[in-house]
This record gives sequence, structure tokens and C-alpha cells, in this order.
Amino acid sequence: MKLKHIFLAPVLALALAAPAQAEKLSLDALSQYFNALKTAKGAFTQINDDGTIATGTLYIKRPGKIRFEYNPPETTLVLASSNTLAIFDPKTNQGPESYPLGKTPLAIILARTVDLSSANMVTGHSYDGTATVITAQDPAHPEYGSIELKFTSAPVELRQWVINNDSGARTTMVLGALTKGGSLPNSLFDIAANTSKRSGR
Repeated sequence: MKLKHIFLAPVLALALAAPAQAEKLSLDALSQYFNALKTAKGAFTQINDDGTIATGTLYIKRPGKIRFEYNPPETTLVLASSNTLAIFDPKTNQGPESYPLGKTPLAIILARTVDLSSANMVTGHSYDGTATVITAQDPAHPEYGSIELKFTSAPVELRQWVINNDSGARTTMVLGALTKGGSLPNSLFDIAANTSKRSGR
């Protein structure tokens, strides 16, 4: 599975069928959602561009930490921690491929403070009849890509994202219900520790 495309893609988008809401959510409400989200855990289903499907568990610890743990037979692991995104190749024990987190769309939602009302951050804000959709980018580095997110309301929830990369590949990540709060150990996101564990050291 070419997971690099998922996390280094220029566009991250969300979509989900959900009960209708009266109107689109404000940028302030969406910013508050992320800023209140300190830890979360939930299932995901990933639909790749070639139609293959993978499932797993997502762990979030804001700011700056995320873990995508895939279910067997997939053995890929993706971690973000210490301003680094690491993608562990299941076919090698030579260590993960690492990239600056700040150059990926995930950095926008993992920031210590999310302010979607910042100048030139949100380039699209609409309501599609069932959910609020926003498109956001790093105002200082739009070349890093944009992230399109879809939220349902009552309560506000992030539901699904779709990533489109430079080559046109499309990957969909459908989120299950997130269990928020509680303690998640930093070891879940520790790139060095997980490198040692996967290499058998």
C-alpha cells in the first residue's frame, strides 16, 4: 500500500452521509472542536485509489501526535510525533521513512492551537446539505497542500477524509465514532521506540 500518498498529499478531504443540519458550522465552532480535542481513539476504514480496503485504529494526542495502526494482514504503521511523520514499511526493518510533519496536511489539525479564521487559511467554507465542508491550507506555505474537512453537527464531529495527491491518486479515510478523553501513553507515538520494537531490538 502506497501510504506515503495519504499523508504527503496536497489535498485532504472529508465526506460522510449523516443527518441533515440546519446550517453550516462556523469556523470558530470548528476551531473550538479541534482545540478541545486532546486525546481520541477510534476505528477507521481506508479505501485506496485502486479500490483496496484496509482497516485499523486511529489514536490522536494533540498537539502533534497521531498514530494509524492497521489491522492484519496489513502491517504498516504511521506515526506523527516530535514534528516528524514516520511511515513504517512492512517489508523492511531498516527504520521508517520520515518527513517533516509541518509539510503535511496533518499539521493543520494537529497544531497546538487551531485557528481556522486566520487570514488566508480557509479557502472554502460551505454546507452540502448534510455537513459543513471546509478547505484549509498553511497560509505561509500553500505549496504544502490543502486539507478539505467535512463535519457533522449535534455534536460537532469530524467524520471522513479523502486525500488526492499530485499524481491524481485518491484515498478515503472513513472515521468511526471517536472516543475522546482519557490518557494515551506517549510510547504509542514514540518513533524511536517503535522503530526498535519493529526491528526486534
